[in-house]
Amino acid sequence: MTKNGKRVAWVTGGGSGIGEAGAEALAADGWIVVVSGRRKDALDTVVAKITKAGGTAEAIALDVANADQAQKAADQIVAKHGRIDLLVNNAGINVPKRSWKDMELEGWDKLVQVNLNGVLYCMRAVLPTMRKQQDGSIINVSSWAGRHVSRMPGPAYTTTKHAVLALTHSFNMDECVNGLRACCLMPGEVATPILKLRPVVPSEEEQAKMLQSEDLGRTIAFIASMPPRVCINELLISPTHNRGFIQTPQSRD
Repeated sequence: MTKNGKRVAWVTGGGSGIGEAGAEALAADGWIVVVSGRRKDALDTVVAKITKAGGTAEAIALDVANADQAQKAADQIVAKHGRIDLLVNNAGINVPKRSWKDMELEGWDKLVQVNLNGVLYCMRAVLPTMRKQQDGSIINVSSWAGRHVSRMPGPAYTTTKHAVLALTHSFNMDECVNGLRACCLMPGEVATPILKLRPVVPSEEEQAKMLQSEDLGRTIAFIASMPPRVCINELLISPTHNRGFIQTPQSRD
């Protein structure tokens, strides 16, 4: 908690799934939440939901793959609220053509631009403000694929998510002296809309056994609640019914 009691969080990819759940959980804990994403209508729906529940939220439409847009968003937040205490780098994508046999360079470039460059752009955009504050936290949402290599997510997704883990640790090495800390959050399968892009979409029964968005929302709020002296460098979380362990035919597709 800051001296004046105000805490400001910026959540990318905040229009659905993990980002939406994280924004709701943070708002419930008293954070002022700014959600960003490419779909303004989805962001407005999240803001309305949080506001109805008694929280404080606002929306900024942007594409994290555009460095200028990321910087302008950070500047806009600071201009209005005077600070940024938390960045949740949640925006991320995958593509249907993800295996070596059908991977396209266009898809590879798109994943690198959003999943890796977008994370860096937003981290870089908030860094001057957090350094000035001598306080600030970043949660980079990676994936189980950021720790464990498997076939199902594809080489581009797996590579970018591993890179986010390295980026997070690199940040902590340099910025811990400025009171800043970052956590790489690596969830296993989560039942979110991105599953629809898989070559084989999991059944409703399978999705019910996965992590749910609200599970990650609570996790994000927990990490954010830690005092400034605490850095959770990485957090690996998965469903109890882990299809990566069970190795069903669907989990290998």
